Amino acid sequence: MNTQDPKTLWETYCTTELAALRPILMAQGYTLDTEQKHMKGERYLQQAVTTTSGKKLILTGVSNDEKKVIIKATRDRGGIREIEHERTCRNVLARIDFAGSVFHTPEEVLFLKEGGFTISIQRFIEQPLSFLERRVEEQFALALRAFKAQESAHATTSKHRALITSIYGMRNAGSYLHNFQTFCANITIARPHDASLHTLLGEALTTLRAHEETIEQYSGFLTHTDFVPHNIRIHDDTIYLLDHSSLTFGNKYEGWARFVNFMTLYNPVLEDALITYVRSNRTPEESVSLRMMRIYRLGEIIWYYVQTLEKSVGDLHALNTARVTFWSTVLTHILKDEKVPESVILEYTKTRDSLRSEDEKKRQQGLH
Repeated sequence: MNTQDPKTLWETYCTTELAALRPILMAQGYTLDTEQKHMKGERYLQQAVTTTSGKKLILTGVSNDEKKVIIKATRDRGGIREIEHERTCRNVLARIDFAGSVFHTPEEVLFLKEGGFTISIQRFIEQPLSFLERRVEEQFALALRAFKAQESAHATTSKHRALITSIYGMRNAGSYLHNFQTFCANITIARPHDASLHTLLGEALTTLRAHEETIEQYSGFLTHTDFVPHNIRIHDDTIYLLDHSSLTFGNKYEGWARFVNFMTLYNPVLEDALITYVRSNRTPEESVSLRMMRIYRLGEIIWYYVQTLEKSVGDLHALNTARVTFWSTVLTHILKDEKVPESVILEYTKTRDSLRSEDEKKRQQGLH
């Protein structure tokens, strides 16, 4: 049995793979950047915890004509499936009627299988400002445009169903409840003595069950389940989608929920603007659906950070413990349909910034 810690295993993997990959890329006219921030920081923990995806390298480099590129490469069986699936998702997205004027895909300049590697290289999309550096009004408009575009593809349309469902999958109310029950059961096993968290998650599950009909009512829509700033880039008012594998048919507010929960921490003004928009412009049931999806996604992120605790030590273990506490506190307020107090956010942010490693701080630069 391999007794090395996850960080050492990841560093060994990266060193081995880069040594084999670099000459293949050079022969194709691509040079890797000296600094590879996507391999650093907490990236190893994501690979260790997310067992549903394979291992792969996400790298930056330049072509012989000095154009910046993003390179995804792997020899791992699961990683190969993931790269190939994402490529299929990109190609299908290009054929969806609504997508052409809203989402664009970075140009793929090379897809190659060599030396056991599956390699996908795409043009790097420059953006003058990151999403969160833009005015709140512009952020709101961009986000709303993206969410409305996704909603325009509904699984009741046979054309869309035939084209997309087999690729992106389908979630309904039953799926969400089953998944949330799994989060609860796993957290109970991992933290058997955390009675307050068990009680909180039990209340959340009861709330979701009470609104199962509403969750189902707004299911069957195309939604991007990881629509957050680091998965998009904006150039000339065009949204470029970087992660296509997170598109699925599900509740129309699942993507909203992921985005709004993210903004709870990074831009509460935008969080409030989006919630107010739904409350003021849509039916009361849609506001309920958004809140149920926020509860669902909070259960998911709590489970994610609970998983990291046994794989982290020192400051990172302390940070992930603080993350479990923070997102549990957010869930407490969302269950009560309350805004998260600014003091809670500020206290957590201060803790996070004091515990993050320097490598992780570098990795986070420009992601948002």
